[in-house]
Amino acid sequence: MHICIIAPEQFPLPGDGSVEICIWAIARRLAGRHRVTVVSRTTTQLPDSAELEQVRIIRLASGTPRLYQASVLKFLEEESFDIIQVDNRPLLMAAVKEQHPGIPVLLYLHSLTFVPAERRIARTLARADGIAVNSLSLLERLSRRFPGVHRKLSVIPLGADLSRFTPAEPQERQRLRLLYRLPQVFTVLFAGRVIPRKGVPVLIRAMHHVNKRMPAHLVVAGQGKPAYIRRLKLLARRLGVSVSFPGRIAHEQIHGLYQAADCFVCPSQRHESFGLVNVEAMASGLPVIASDNGGIREIIRSGHNGYLAGRYREALPFARLLLRVGRNPALAARIGMQGRSDALRTFEWSHTAYRLEELYQSLIHT
Repeated sequence: MHICIIAPEQFPLPGDGSVEICIWAIARRLAGRHRVTVVSRTTTQLPDSAELEQVRIIRLASGTPRLYQASVLKFLEEESFDIIQVDNRPLLMAAVKEQHPGIPVLLYLHSLTFVPAERRIARTLARADGIAVNSLSLLERLSRRFPGVHRKLSVIPLGADLSRFTPAEPQERQRLRLLYRLPQVFTVLFAGRVIPRKGVPVLIRAMHHVNKRMPAHLVVAGQGKPAYIRRLKLLARRLGVSVSFPGRIAHEQIHGLYQAADCFVCPSQRHESFGLVNVEAMASGLPVIASDNGGIREIIRSGHNGYLAGRYREALPFARLLLRVGRNPALAARIGMQGRSDALRTFEWSHTAYRLEELYQSLIHT
């Protein structure tokens, strides 16, 4: 097959955004068996066209969503593909389908962000030949919001690079702790966008409760608005919480931070369609404590390969689970190794690529 995957206009590819990470991981695996072209936005640091790991990358002008759409449609006029996949942009997908009614067009949705409950969006989704979603939770929410598209929905879970996200040997782990200047205490990691919906204030308050019983350090890795980061630092200082903010760490290097930590926490305060960071932490052998919401429940089985916090808007449930893990290294190791085992069995990018291939074939032959 000659496959075209169209990335959103927001970040260049390869990149550190969760959607871009997914697209690149899938494209690389598909490229071993098919011709794959990935369309992304331009950036001054990268050429407008390139071939990387057998994937052809085309970067187009993208100052606004409208400009990017025009660039994409112009590019597609001069190309021939067996199937086109558009990630997370329903309006762009509909424009592509209108221009190429004879080619199967798949929309791959990673969240509910771009599908508000509006008639216009319902009509847009109806244009897709198929809609892939990353979790059963997202499928159920879309089915309730847009009953007419249920028959078009397919669940294609995401994965992790299990050769890179892997438990570190003790000597390597100690080297990484020195590299990241981590104290020799129980170290808790948060990784992701540092925005209000991700729940970092809840985690800081939870660490305050943990510190009453044992020494602990928090690492908040990711980008956020400077004013919001300042507020978080002020909260931590007021509560006496030991915390470091290393800022943005490139995704190709983030596995080292997972390997240096003792526990991973995902305190999301709103629906998470999947929660890729949880899989990466599991694959790294870390015990994971996460909010009991959305697609996270399809990854974490509480007490088996991690823990789910039911009252996740409160700090104490997280604090109790952190103390359970922090005080019992044998339990932490068992939970972490079970997570690694489950990741190996279920969450490998090759599984995602294979299931997408099957979906492509069914759409082409419909």
